[in-house]
Amino acid sequence: MTWSRRRFLGEASVAAGVASVWGCAPEASQDTSGSDRERTHLALGTERRTLQAPGPMVPPVPAILLTIHGAEGDPDEISVLWTFVVNGDPPQIGVSAASEHLARRLLEVHTEFVLNVPTASMVTAFDTVDMNSGRVADKFALAGLTRGRALSVDAPTVEEAPIHCECRTIGSLEVPPMRKIFIAEVIATTAVEGAVDDAGRLIVPRVPFFGMMAGSGEHYTMGERVGNIGMTVGRTDIKY
Repeated sequence: MTWSRRRFLGEASVAAGVASVWGCAPEASQDTSGSDRERTHLALGTERRTLQAPGPMVPPVPAILLTIHGAEGDPDEISVLWTFVVNGDPPQIGVSAASEHLARRLLEVHTEFVLNVPTASMVTAFDTVDMNSGRVADKFALAGLTRGRALSVDAPTVEEAPIHCECRTIGSLEVPPMRKIFIAEVIATTAVEGAVDDAGRLIVPRVPFFGMMAGSGEHYTMGERVGNIGMTVGRTDIKY
């Protein structure tokens, strides 16, 4: 059977599981007051300075939860890894795992995994996953997330995430001194009803995604739309 690049889930159990996610603000326990730097758009100057320590300041970096089977006898693993798009057609995604990541060893053993796209109301669970090791705990239980099963690959899912990218590794690259990049083909993508239109285009305002700001360590939602790919040549059909 040939799977389409995106299939839509209409099952009530999944839709109900994320219904409370859409349109929600971050949890009340968070401090959202922030500083003047966070609340205002300051005028940018024209002079440029070199930072004391260089860094990959390319915000926003996608906030993604990777799920994969654990080793024999161990619970399934959820990890927060640097994630990036490699190609749109064919659909390919890359993830970067450090030597200390349990997920790195699991990605070397299992060729299939899922990239779960969380929303802003899941930020506490996201950070719980990020700050704890699967070597000492079942992170699904620790973060209060629901374990599901992918439809096209042999891997678990996070049911609260409205989008699942089901992936199969097609290559890897060692990056000194401590990183390994895994390149994967997206075998299938599932989205809950309402997150995409009939043409399969993501309806961004309906799903409050957030990104990790490389350069500040802070999480922010996507904000207002300011344009689209191909707008300077009159195109609106490009999704990837």
